[in-house]
Amino acid sequence: MTEHPGCGPRRLSGWGRTAPSTAYVREVRDPADIVAAVRGADRRGVLARGLGRSYGDAAQNAGGLVLDMTTLAQVHHVDAATGLVEVDAGVSLDTLMRVLLPFGLWVPVLPGTRQVSVGGAVAADVHGKNHHVAGSFGSHVRSLELVTADGTLHRVDPEHPLFWATVGGMGLTGVIVRATIACRRVESAFLLVDTERAGDLEDLMARLSADDAAYPYSVSWFDSIATGRRLGRAVITRGRNALLEELPPALAARPLDMGARRRATLPAVFPPGLVNRASGRIFNELWFRAAPRLRRGEVQDVTRFFHPLDVVGSWNHVYGPRGLCQYQFVVPFGAEDALREAVGLIASSGHVSCLNVLKRFGPGNAGLLSFPTPGWTLAVDLPVRPGLDRLFAALDALVLEAGGRLYLAKDSRASAGTVARMYPRLEEFRAARARVDPAGVFVSDLARRLSLTDAPIL
Repeated sequence: MTEHPGCGPRRLSGWGRTAPSTAYVREVRDPADIVAAVRGADRRGVLARGLGRSYGDAAQNAGGLVLDMTTLAQVHHVDAATGLVEVDAGVSLDTLMRVLLPFGLWVPVLPGTRQVSVGGAVAADVHGKNHHVAGSFGSHVRSLELVTADGTLHRVDPEHPLFWATVGGMGLTGVIVRATIACRRVESAFLLVDTERAGDLEDLMARLSADDAAYPYSVSWFDSIATGRRLGRAVITRGRNALLEELPPALAARPLDMGARRRATLPAVFPPGLVNRASGRIFNELWFRAAPRLRRGEVQDVTRFFHPLDVVGSWNHVYGPRGLCQYQFVVPFGAEDALREAVGLIASSGHVSCLNVLKRFGPGNAGLLSFPTPGWTLAVDLPVRPGLDRLFAALDALVLEAGGRLYLAKDSRASAGTVARMYPRLEEFRAARARVDPAGVFVSDLARRLSLTDAPIL
């Protein structure tokens, strides 16, 4: 490793904790820090890192320099009339929500955690429960400030060719410094939620297909262990932002109060194997039985509906020292047989997941490496144990055959050949990146593993 003045080596990993590597980490305070770091890059390159919530190796740069963007975290301007917000890349979505709600404004796309930086949300083009009606995060970004490989600061908008290489580009086109985001107005921070059970996978897909258009937010948890007639049984939760007049008096008195900060942090003391077939079967059964068969119009707060795990810091520690892999894919509408087979493979594999999601995507955007595309997306969190690679290989083959793709922000083990076949615009991305970064200044462990750039692997 080449030493970098003013910063020291640090071991970094993704949220799954499966493939750590060591890099020099430098905190940045202003754009000048970023420019200096980029212009001084050595052969191992530079990468920006936010809150480290990608599951695999996307925010790591073994032997190189990693810029800690969380110290560049100011909300610069909120225009309550237009809903436009100018914000530093290091601001978390949690902080942004707390700043915006007193203005009656709402972050347009919320992924499964608020502990994501704005820069990370752009780089991974994150999606949420409302993709079927609102698209992904990048669709709501109106402009970006970006430091490119020559150390210059650019302001790019959706008409600029670099914009859509950066949205979903996993930090490989430059360092995102600021973003201007179009937010929407709400009357409250609460949601009206409908919950129902689906008896099996066919029932689940039928209900989502029939009713999703009526809800701004829609998601389902499914049982990843049940087989036979109960395969894919699920709990569906769908909702919309509540109007002030729909709140009970106690909540109407504080309609824009988000509440619910982190309550506990789990230590890294859990042994391997705690999440196993027996414990997973119990969890899946209890979670399904605890849900109402049908409940309409329940008022829920932001955390309960969107981010229940955010109240527990480092919840990934429960998977033990070997970590976990989240496997998320999308297959197009019309490829339901592949989805059925994937659910069956997971349920019969002997591997266990408790955090299991199935939902529908709407149209994608122009991002060259953006993950969402119209279809069914499924995600499971699987503890690392022997044989997991065989399950993933079988799922990869299914997804490829169906014309689907994996989510790069969640991936930690796919091959370069597999991903190249899944992303038809990869060569276009490589060409766009090469024009602005011919020397390969911006690089990551993910980029090296998947050959996302044409830069040499050193």
